[in-house]
Amino acid sequence: MSKKSLRRSRQNRMIAGVMGGLAKYFNLDVTVLRIVYVLVSLFSAGFPGLIVYLILWLLMPLEEEGEGAA
Repeated sequence: MSKKSLRRSRQNRMIAGVMGGLAKYFNLDVTVLRIVYVLVSLFSAGFPGLIVYLILWLLMPLEEEGEGAA
C-alpha cells in the first residue's frame, strides 16, 4: 500500500497540473473541481484564486514519471 501524497499531475493538466493533483489526492472529478474553483475565484472577493493557484504551483512537487499512470 503506497502512501498518498499531494503532487501536481503530469497527465491531467491544463496549465500546471495543480487541479489534476488536487482532484487525484481528494478523489474528486477534476472537471467539477476546476469549474468550482473558477466560479469561487470569480464570485468571491475574499478568495484570490490566481494567487492561490500560483502558490500551489510553486509548492506542490510534480509527480514522478509513471506515478500517474493507472
